[in-house]
Amino acid sequence: MTERADLLPGTLDLLILKAVSLGALHGYGALLRINQITHGALVVEQGALYPALYRLEHQGLLDTEWGASEHNRRAKFYRLTAAGRKRLRDETESWNRTAAAMTAALGTRSREV
Repeated sequence: MTERADLLPGTLDLLILKAVSLGALHGYGALLRINQITHGALVVEQGALYPALYRLEHQGLLDTEWGASEHNRRAKFYRLTAAGRKRLRDETESWNRTAAAMTAALGTRSREV
């Protein structure tokens, strides 16, 4: 089992965009996909997920369509818009730069400064 990590402020939107980029998902499906792609290390609460989906939709980053879930229930499915794909690329690049900088900083030993 993977150890759990805290979801950092500002990362939920990026995780949602990534999850939806892998294929159209309904809200709960996005939550499950995030759990899957993080190997269970990041858990998103429904109380945080749905306001984020709403916000991303209203920013024009997600498009929606009503359909049937795998349990044959009516569900709103989310997919990336062109603006959403661009935001995902931009934020992924920014995150990778930040992660590389943190890795370098945390790996520095006293004799290296």
